[in-house]
Amino acid sequence: MESYELEALQKVISDEDVAAALKEAKVSATLTAEDLQKIYASACRHAQTRVASKMCVRDAMTRDVLAVNKFEEITHAVRILAEKNVSGLPVVDRENRVVGIISEADVVSMVGTARNHTFRDFVRHLLGHPLPERKMGTLVGDIMTSPAVTIQPDAEVSEAVRIMDMRRIRRLPVVDKNQRLVGLISRSDIVKAMGRRLSD
Repeated sequence: MESYELEALQKVISDEDVAAALKEAKVSATLTAEDLQKIYASACRHAQTRVASKMCVRDAMTRDVLAVNKFEEITHAVRILAEKNVSGLPVVDRENRVVGIISEADVVSMVGTARNHTFRDFVRHLLGHPLPERKMGTLVGDIMTSPAVTIQPDAEVSEAVRIMDMRRIRRLPVVDKNQRLVGLISRSDIVKAMGRRLSD
């Protein structure tokens, strides 16, 4: 571990972290230098977990978010995806409410042939969902993936991580109670926020 990381962690390690580390190490009456190193490393891990779990989405999210309107031409969305080198954009309606996501996969589905259906597609079809087909249209709303998976700013970052892992996505639009777009949180946003929190 780098020295600057150790200094940052020393500032956030609490008695609770040390107690958890001691319990984990099953400390005996006599401590060796190796025991102390293990305890310190364990306390650092507990501090990182505690700091990350207490962080809210609003503390990590990006506020200046690129988005496209569902009524805009697909060519506009494609241009933004290409020029900004992003893999997806939130799609909003005229009131700035998040109604979907447009991704590289959505765009590619327009030019390819209808994809082969997976077992999951057939299970979803049995539950009443339509089978995925090649997407057609000229407006963003015609090809976007909807509904979008979103999160609110006061949710904990650990919840955002759980949703991203479960859905296998890299970012989540952040919405207020009226579903209006207020930000975006990505895995890299979370890493940066944890770095800031640990160094404060």
